[in-house]
Amino acid sequence: MSGKFVRASKYRHVFGQAAKRELQYENIKVTNNAWDSNILKTNGKYISVNWNASGGGAFAVIPVGEVGKSPDQVPLFRGHTAQVLDTDFDPFHPQRIVSCSDDAKICVWEIPEDYSFHKYVDENGDPKDIKPVKILSGHSRKVGHVLFHPVAENILVSSSLDYTVRLWNIETGENVITLKHPDMVTSMSFSYNGEHLATISRDKKLRVWNIKKQEIISEGAAHTGAKNQRVVWLGNSDRLATTGFSKLSDRQIGIWDAFNLEKGDLGGFYNIDQSSGILMPFFDDSNKILYLAGKGDGNIRYYEFQNDELFELSEFQSTEPQRGFAMIPKRLVNVKENEVFGCFKTVVDQRIEYVSFRVPRRAEEFQDDIYPDAPSDKPALSAEEWLSGKEVDGPILVSMRAAYDDSTPIFHPAEKQSTPEPTTPTPVTKEQSPIVTEKEVVKEEPKKETVVPKASSPAPKTGGSLDDLKEDDSVSKLLKKSSDLDTINDAEDPSKAESTWDDEDDKPTVIKTPSPSSSPKVQTPEQKIEKPVVKTEIKKSEENPVKKETKEETKQAETTSEPTKSSSTATAGPKSLGLKQSVEKLSSLVLHLEDVIKHLAEANLQKDERLKAVEKKLEELVHKN
Repeated sequence: MSGKFVRASKYRHVFGQAAKRELQYENIKVTNNAWDSNILKTNGKYISVNWNASGGGAFAVIPVGEVGKSPDQVPLFRGHTAQVLDTDFDPFHPQRIVSCSDDAKICVWEIPEDYSFHKYVDENGDPKDIKPVKILSGHSRKVGHVLFHPVAENILVSSSLDYTVRLWNIETGENVITLKHPDMVTSMSFSYNGEHLATISRDKKLRVWNIKKQEIISEGAAHTGAKNQRVVWLGNSDRLATTGFSKLSDRQIGIWDAFNLEKGDLGGFYNIDQSSGILMPFFDDSNKILYLAGKGDGNIRYYEFQNDELFELSEFQSTEPQRGFAMIPKRLVNVKENEVFGCFKTVVDQRIEYVSFRVPRRAEEFQDDIYPDAPSDKPALSAEEWLSGKEVDGPILVSMRAAYDDSTPIFHPAEKQSTPEPTTPTPVTKEQSPIVTEKEVVKEEPKKETVVPKASSPAPKTGGSLDDLKEDDSVSKLLKKSSDLDTINDAEDPSKAESTWDDEDDKPTVIKTPSPSSSPKVQTPEQKIEKPVVKTEIKKSEENPVKKETKEETKQAETTSEPTKSSSTATAGPKSLGLKQSVEKLSSLVLHLEDVIKHLAEANLQKDERLKAVEKKLEELVHKN
């Protein structure tokens, strides 16, 4: 079928635009350490960068307004005795930042109110370094990641090579909770209300923890590739997204039910490409868009998440590779220019540029449909309240309209959202496209019934005299057609028949391996029928109706497709984002396959019926003679 199905979406034309060169941050010395972290972090007011510094580890903090070329000597945050691996800003205290290092320490820093990246110098004109205000000790090996709690104040989580994830009350410096893992955790993400923590580790297992009870409530195998994997909680829902690699080194995305991980991913992995860089996931809960920034390439892909499915929107492309990436808080996007996502990314480890993603609209009013209330900078709970067992549905939200008309912000607590039940895909959609269920196909286009054409000539007579039989030429015609049919059966092979598809893209495929290059043909038991459809009119004998056995065989032939479909459910291959948008094409292919199978079975039965009629005529002729 021709044409392409286009899914309606208000974000279908979202585009990314990089800031001009004079608005970028230049002369940046990004660390050479190969540790898998985001390298950049931002709270919208400052940007932190893991710096390439000698004499122990250090990182730099750049005020967002200080664009342009930085000095050769800049103030650094020094206090670690080894390389800094990760940093994170406190979402409720804009001047506070934490860092972790290869020296197994976590440092807490306060950014001075008069801090400047270009002009923070002493009386001699030399840059002044900043020292930590608190050091958290407890890990026995390097600390790779730190992450602040999204709801409770002063709660920090860290992961280490000692195979533990620890929660800290940074106000008291106490390690309050420890979650032990069998291997090193490579990524972690809080749930919307902060009660659960998703972790993914080097043993290729995805886990969801009840933090306060210190127990695993769901666990399952994640991606099978050897490289590190990432996990992100998909906003105010019970769904997770992971990025990783297959055994064939394909970059993949997986969608999971956070509380049923043992059942596997929802509908199969999405294969992206075969690049070697890790995909860093970032989810915008306000617009339900998942952004993927590739390490080692300059591309940013983004997908809309809807009904447990990802729909590809577009891609921001750049020829200059990136290693660091950070998203600004949603409450700080430029509402007046319809910006829905803002981020900073490194460029060839020498510059930092800002990329803005916008919805192309021309309107003079506030766009309330794309700007729901966003998480604010006010904590919903104190550390003591959260640790004592108090729960909330989510962070304190702030109205985005205040940023548009400069009015007084309106704050209110979040409400829990229910996630719709995932749609169970049918075997047919597994093999051809992971977007439509069998019920949806039936609704779009009803099943077609194949009507066998009736014979145009009168039916042959049975019984009577020999002269009557000689005058009736129907027997000779049946004999001739029988011989022609045998000739066709010998000459034609269903597997070698010419394709009836419109073009190569419409052919159904079964993906047996994660490799996107493999596309074997769909095979069903009905295609093994030796007798194909004959392109001649089928004549029925009025005196010889179809026997009971023939009817049973017809029912059996029509039902053989059902076990075939069910048997294919076990081989759920990875999803292809290219086929995912072709709902109409899928419907046509499914219905066409059903018609072909039914037609083959009916043709086979009709031929057997005619042969029996011919044999009966011959027997009668022999007895008459």
